[in-house]
Amino acid sequence: MNVEDPKEVVRRGYDVLSERYEQAFGSETKYGSWIEELLGRLPQAGTVLDIGCGTGVPVARSLVAAGHHVTGVDISEVQIRRARELVPGADFIRADATTLGLPQGGFDAVVCLYALIHIPVEEQPALLEQIASWLRPGGWFLSTTGHRAWTGTDENWLGGGAAMWWSHADAATNRSWLVQAGFDVVHEEFVTEGDSGHVLFWARRSATRQRQAD
Repeated sequence: MNVEDPKEVVRRGYDVLSERYEQAFGSETKYGSWIEELLGRLPQAGTVLDIGCGTGVPVARSLVAAGHHVTGVDISEVQIRRARELVPGADFIRADATTLGLPQGGFDAVVCLYALIHIPVEEQPALLEQIASWLRPGGWFLSTTGHRAWTGTDENWLGGGAAMWWSHADAATNRSWLVQAGFDVVHEEFVTEGDSGHVLFWARRSATRQRQAD
């Protein structure tokens, strides 16, 4: 029996459930403090890559409003179409983040909130290596990861009639992958969500990595 590509499940899920997702999580306020902290760490007119940007709200919209240059990437065509309408001041790309060809050292920060967990766990270490390469030395990486190792599907996510798929390692493994990719982990915290939660990481591209690369 053929098994459907999990990335296709994710793409279709967000295509179908874009507005329902927004309604379900639009009242979330936790992004606000994270964005404010990021704004305080960026240089003037900084460059930011938002992986799994969704509709561009609130991350891209807030960063653009503060004078930063944002490139958003999402696998969902519907999410990207809506992002272009909602945040015309940013650039948006419909793509699988693991296949992106971006210039090295091109960004002051990379944001990846609730997106890494939709990428097959075996592909995540290589993507983290890529993300580190896209950052300037000392650049910031703000990401949420899984807290416990789990891969699975919700066949009727948010009661919207479409499936969604996730894949993530435990917090310790995610931390080790960040270090191996060339990051210094500056802060780590558990973010409670319902009966479980995710882990928020603030990490910086290591200066040691840059010296080794040179």
